[in-house]
Amino acid sequence: MTTRETTGDDGDTFEQNRHDQLTTAPEATEADADPRIEVTEHDGNTRIDIAPDADVRPGPGPGMPEADGE
Repeated sequence: MTTRETTGDDGDTFEQNRHDQLTTAPEATEADADPRIEVTEHDGNTRIDIAPDADVRPGPGPGMPEADGE
């Protein structure tokens, strides 16, 4: 199982590889590598939530009829 602490064959950690992958596009910025999820563990259960300040979120965006309940 791969975890965030795992070091790959190249010696980089998961976070280093993620950052490199998300910032190599020609117009990429450091903000592209910002965390988009929050992972917490409680009583042996893992919870994954979308970060409240994530620029990219699943589902319809604000102003779309599906998001506004229309």
